[in-house]
Amino acid sequence: MDEFMKKAAFLLVMLAQGAAAQNLPDPTRPPERLIAPPPGHTASETRLPQLQSVLVAREAGGRRVAVIDGQTVAVGGSFRGSKVLRISGAEVELAGPGGARTVLRLYPLAGRGAVSKPITSPQ
Repeated sequence: MDEFMKKAAFLLVMLAQGAAAQNLPDPTRPPERLIAPPPGHTASETRLPQLQSVLVAREAGGRRVAVIDGQTVAVGGSFRGSKVLRISGAEVELAGPGGARTVLRLYPLAGRGAVSKPITSPQ
């Protein structure tokens, strides 16, 4: 019986080493072409901020907050030098330092176009 236990322990050690040696990719990671910046640019230069979450209170005049690139902001607050003008159920509108407006969408591929993009406001 002792010999059986030794062989079983050896087999378990060998199987554990084989399982640990596997280097599996993360199945939830987006394709590299979607997350890598073009050559010569940094990620912050090439992409708009990403709207990650929106919280709108049900009662009239209730609290409205959004999470943009991990930062929680409220209407009237600021995000990287831009003022938060409006928060709706799936959008946040920002006004940049020069007055340029940007609409970030929670679901950028649904409905109104492929990506969130700056909008121009009439002068």
